[in-house]
Amino acid sequence: MQRTVSSLPIAPPVKVKLISSGFQYVADLCDLRPLQLSKEAGISQQEAVDVLQEVRGKRDQGVAPGGGLTALELFEKEQGLGSIVTFCSALDSVLGGGLPVGKTSEVCGAPGVGKTQLCIQLAVDVQIPLCFGGLGGHAVYIDTEGSFLVQRVVDMAEAAVKHCSLLAEDTEQREALKGFTLETILSNLFLFRCHDYVELLAEIYLLPDFLAQHPEVRLVVIDSIAFPFRHDFEDLSQRTRLLNGLAQQLIQMATQHNIAVVLTNQMTTKVGNGQSKLVPALGESWGHAATQRLILHWEGQQRLASLYKSPSHPEATVPYQITGEGFRDVITTDCLNVSADSSAIPSGNACKRLRLEGDNSHI
Repeated sequence: MQRTVSSLPIAPPVKVKLISSGFQYVADLCDLRPLQLSKEAGISQQEAVDVLQEVRGKRDQGVAPGGGLTALELFEKEQGLGSIVTFCSALDSVLGGGLPVGKTSEVCGAPGVGKTQLCIQLAVDVQIPLCFGGLGGHAVYIDTEGSFLVQRVVDMAEAAVKHCSLLAEDTEQREALKGFTLETILSNLFLFRCHDYVELLAEIYLLPDFLAQHPEVRLVVIDSIAFPFRHDFEDLSQRTRLLNGLAQQLIQMATQHNIAVVLTNQMTTKVGNGQSKLVPALGESWGHAATQRLILHWEGQQRLASLYKSPSHPEATVPYQITGEGFRDVITTDCLNVSADSSAIPSGNACKRLRLEGDNSHI
C-alpha cells in the first residue's frame, strides 16, 4: 500500500499545496529536486528541502511497521560492520577497536591539537585491505576550513602501505598489497570543498546519491561542522534548526549506507559562576547530535584524547602523538623492549615502529 502525502508530518499549508499540485503519494516526490518541487508546488525552496528530506527518510528506511529487527539481529549487524583503526592502539582500545561504522562520531579540540590529522589518518586507514583487518573501503572528505593537506595524505598513505607490507605473511596478503598503493589510496579519497553553510547543506543533501553510486565508501568526514555555522549566523534559532536537521540526515546516512560519519568541532569559551572553561562549540543541544564524542586536548606538552560520550564504552583518556607518519601512540620504554616479531603486533600498534619520530607540534 502506497503512503499518501497527506500522512506526512509536514505543515498543513505545504501539504495542501502539494496535493493541489497533483502529488498524492510519497512515491510521486522521490525523484524530484528541491528547485523543481518548489516551482511545481508553489512552495519555497526551504519548504521543498524539508519535504524531500522527510520523503527520503521514509523511503530509505524501508521497514514496515512491525517489521523491525530483534536485538540479536541488530547486534550481529553492528558486529559485522567493523570499525576504522586510528593507528593509535591506546585510542583504538578505548573505542572498542576503532571508530565505529554505522554511527556518527564527533572529534572536538582546540586549533593545532590534531583533529584534521586524525581525520586524514582515518581516510587512509579505512582503505586497509580486509585481510589486514581493515575495511577495504573508500572515503569522502568534506573540507569547510581549507585545512586539508594532500601531502599529509601522501605521508600517512606511504606509512600505512609500509606497515602492511611488513605484516604480510601469506599469498592473500601479498596479493592484496598490489591494490593497496599510494596511487589507489589517493584515487579512493573523494574531496569536496564547501565555503559556507549553504554549500555544506547542499552537499549533504546530494551525498546519498553519491553514496548510492559509490557503495565502496565506508567513511564520510566533515572537517569542520562548526566553521560555516559559527561565522555566517546571527539568528541562533535558525542555526539550531538547521543543525538539528543536518544531524538527523547524517545519522540516517550512517545507518542506511553502513558508513562511519566523523565530524570535527571547534572549542569555545563558556563563562559561568565567575569561571571560564573550554567547551565544544555549537551549543548544548548539538552535544546530542553524534553517537559518541571524542575531545582532543593538551596537558602541558602532551596531547590527550578523551572519550567523553559513548553509549557502549566508559569514559577514558589516553595519550597520543602526531608524527611524520601520522596519528600514533606515544612511544614508551615498554614499547622499545617489545620483541621484533612483527606478526605478534596488531595493526595500528605504534610499538611495532621501532624508529622514533619526533612530535610534529607545528602540524
